[in-house]
Amino acid sequence: MRTGDAYGEMLLAALEEPEELFEIVEREDGTIMASKFGPASYLAPYRKWDPHQRQGMRFARGRVLDVGAGGGRVALHLQEKGHDVVAIDASPGAVEACRTRGVRDARVMRIEDVDESLGVFDTVVMYGNNLALLSSRTKAPRILRKLARITSERGRIIGECLDPYGTDNPKHRAYHERNRKRGRMGGQIRIRVRYEDVATPWFDYLFLSEPELHEILDGTGWRLARMLPGTRTYVAVIEKE
Repeated sequence: MRTGDAYGEMLLAALEEPEELFEIVEREDGTIMASKFGPASYLAPYRKWDPHQRQGMRFARGRVLDVGAGGGRVALHLQEKGHDVVAIDASPGAVEACRTRGVRDARVMRIEDVDESLGVFDTVVMYGNNLALLSSRTKAPRILRKLARITSERGRIIGECLDPYGTDNPKHRAYHERNRKRGRMGGQIRIRVRYEDVATPWFDYLFLSEPELHEILDGTGWRLARMLPGTRTYVAVIEKE
């Protein structure tokens, strides 16, 4: 298996047959997770989003940074609402999919590389579980402070995440405990995305419970303003202190 832009290749294929593809995620302990929900959801129009995701969009205001834009669903919706949107994704294929679908400003960029050169934003959106791009207990405060620097005084983050502890699966619970023994947060997972004969590099994804989110935000200039619970995930509305 070669290393490359598996996520981007999957998205570009999904432009043709979104309902026929599975998203394959491999965890470092060898656990393989396959979801037909993924590819279609990255391209879904607003009317097909989960209710808590639609509710979260009501809090978007001003100029928007769409982090981990995927297939561009958030950027396209907010463009239609008249917002100036910059969509970023680490995947070149995802950015190509965004541009193909009509996103006006889509750039290949990791969240770690965001800086003042992008200008000032009023809202940062991190949908598709992308609040987990905060990565780790150590990395999260640095990213959050950076987002504080590039946002206005009324800056707001609208982020979606999974609470990792709402599971009865013994393998997942054992993985959480293994993480804690290694000095990591329980919901910090190390994964890669696979598509056909390609796999992305390994990366860390930080799933957070509500108490952990409060902990991560402490001292970064941000506070949790409200939680919008959904069936599988929640949307957090985070505002400046």
